Amino acid sequence: MRRLHLLLGLCLAMLLGGCASTSTDPLAPKTAGNVDLKRYQGKWYELARLPMKYQADCAQSEAHYNLKPDGSFGVLNRCRTLGDEWLRAEGHANIQEPGHTDRLRVEFDNWFTRLVPGVARGDYWILYVDEHYRTAIVGSPDRKYLWLLSRTPTLAQWQRESLMAKARQQGYDTSRLIWRTPDKQIVQMH
Repeated sequence: MRRLHLLLGLCLAMLLGGCASTSTDPLAPKTAGNVDLKRYQGKWYELARLPMKYQADCAQSEAHYNLKPDGSFGVLNRCRTLGDEWLRAEGHANIQEPGHTDRLRVEFDNWFTRLVPGVARGDYWILYVDEHYRTAIVGSPDRKYLWLLSRTPTLAQWQRESLMAKARQQGYDTSRLIWRTPDKQIVQMH
């Protein structure tokens, strides 16, 4: 039962936050601007996130985005627990507003979304992506959720500090970030 809750939580948490805020909210965070979704697709490692009960058992998480011909994304999120178990959640993402490729809406494929389609969509706002598409910051408009992402599982300290500074400038509380557990710690615990 705990595994089911974790899996369902992973589905919801990775992108459900922030549904109450809209893009016209003058206090909403500023998004990255025109994001080249073709370059954005692929594998991203979660370096850090704000705490949330749905990812409480996730020691490492990663997201895989696959751009489809219709402009939507196939989404696969994976979570590795300290017990070295991988959980996964699949879904899709669509551009929230035409012309704004930095604001996506995600919905995961699970029993709830099959039962009530369209209700459990979450805002996925790309707040920052570097010019080489190697690091990114994703958040919810209400600032409850935040993810620092990278194409690699680790970054130099100065790069982590730079991402945190950008998130703080957007009003996110980075003092509460939970950082990715290194591989060697998971192996030692297993």
